Amino acid sequence: MARIADHCGRAYEGELVSSDEADADIARERLIMHVAECGEGEIRIPFHVGDDRSRTWVLTIDGEGDGQAITLKHDHRHEDGSEDAVTQYGGTTADEGAATRQAFPADDFSKALFEREGLNVSVANTWAMEIDDNVFAYELRRPESADGRFFRVEFDLGEEVETPPPVWGSEGHN
Repeated sequence: MARIADHCGRAYEGELVSSDEADADIARERLIMHVAECGEGEIRIPFHVGDDRSRTWVLTIDGEGDGQAITLKHDHRHEDGSEDAVTQYGGTTADEGAATRQAFPADDFSKALFEREGLNVSVANTWAMEIDDNVFAYELRRPESADGRFFRVEFDLGEEVETPPPVWGSEGHN
């Protein structure tokens, strides 16, 4: 969390480094992450895919001391700011991870949401975030499922880009 918070207010361009056919449309778009808000125990990172400003990764710290964990949620919005039917899904770290990588297996709320919305394959989702001095990476894996899904985008932390417009549903979005 602290390493990501060091980039608060900055935006970076990314590149899809995985090659899943399901992501062909995303691969053609400009990918921007913006470490937009860094509050006490929470970081909000909008992920812009071309002109689509619907996605925000929300990281929060839960617990204290040795019982501390990080939760990742995906806040998905429509252009009018209303929540998508598939939103607020994610998971909490199952172990302490590393200073440079944290993994977030799907939590019970997310599994129930995916099943309700007919996205049963997604109950096996594990998301991860990595950060070092040069790269921030966001990843989705479900190697145990039939589709073997793998999505990974890496952002170059060495070169800031212009701050994108506010994410849909945030204060000040148009």
